[in-house]
Amino acid sequence: MLASNLDKKRFDNICLIDTNAKIGSKIKVSGGAKCNITNELVTSHNYLGDRDFVSKLLEKFSKNDLLAFLNKNGVNPKINPKIVKGTYFCNSSQDVIDMFTKLTTHVKKYLNTTVLDVNFDKHFKIKTDSKLIEAKKVVIASGGLSYPVLGASSIAFDVAKKFGHSISKLEPALVGFTVQKEQFWFKNLSGISMPVFTFIDEKSFEGSLLFAHKGCSGPVILTSSLYWKKGKMAIDFLPKQRIETFFQGNKIISSALPLPKRFIQEFLASVEIEDKSVSSLSIEEKEKLKSLKYYEFAPAGNFGYTKAEVTKGGINTQEINHNSFESLKQKDLYFLGECLDITGELGGFNFQITFSEAMVCARELNK
Repeated sequence: MLASNLDKKRFDNICLIDTNAKIGSKIKVSGGAKCNITNELVTSHNYLGDRDFVSKLLEKFSKNDLLAFLNKNGVNPKINPKIVKGTYFCNSSQDVIDMFTKLTTHVKKYLNTTVLDVNFDKHFKIKTDSKLIEAKKVVIASGGLSYPVLGASSIAFDVAKKFGHSISKLEPALVGFTVQKEQFWFKNLSGISMPVFTFIDEKSFEGSLLFAHKGCSGPVILTSSLYWKKGKMAIDFLPKQRIETFFQGNKIISSALPLPKRFIQEFLASVEIEDKSVSSLSIEEKEKLKSLKYYEFAPAGNFGYTKAEVTKGGINTQEINHNSFESLKQKDLYFLGECLDITGELGGFNFQITFSEAMVCARELNK
């Protein structure tokens, strides 16, 4: 949370309030500590929410603008397609944190400080667990409910509601799926990763699936979770291959299919097929094997906020000035980032949109 001090004569008339002992705690753990900061392929279609709003925002501060800003400040991200397609990763998340540390040397920082409430009476009064801070303007960029271990809380939504904002349903997103009894065999494969396609809500995604002791995770599942609304989804375990090709010859199934042996064994057990010669398969058994190309199932749920990368849902963007991010309900109050009802897919999209919002807001405040 940022606040502009009432004493405008001071150079350090801005303060930053952070629950953590150091700034950038969530940046620190992002992208496996390498900070997946933007994506070569970013468009409004990579977001859940008001896409017209996102499209105009990306025009105001684009992926190229962000890369230029980062390079100017000594952070030089590079694309690493082996992890997530098109994603720019930094050499280290610490590079980004160091950049912000240098850029905010003039800002008064209240670390290890939790905001409890924000009130307004001629000016803002920010109640914290240690003191009362008064300010003319307040920018709330405190994130959502994901990663509570890093100090995530509902404060942004609580304040927004207090000033009359509507909040769409909040849910964990970019998170793994738990499974129902029929897919308990997933759990026996914990630790195995494989390339797949997923199909969900008329969308398809390509990437790595990771089996976990609770169900399934990995980059492609995390992105799929953004669009899951209960009900079924499907997985293609043989991407870019025709299963009919493997029905030829006399090899046993586990040798004929180019899949991890443990996976084949668990899958065959789940559909009650013996690992035998392909040539001896019945028509019914071949149909069961064809489900490897479109394995349909309904997740039981997800791993929850403790494992979620982000929170989807949030403050209605129609109640925010798109040219400044000032609240349309309360003058001099601004909302940015994850607390807004805009959520990106996995792969640097959420950092990109947050930078875009912050730059647009900063330009307005600097006027």
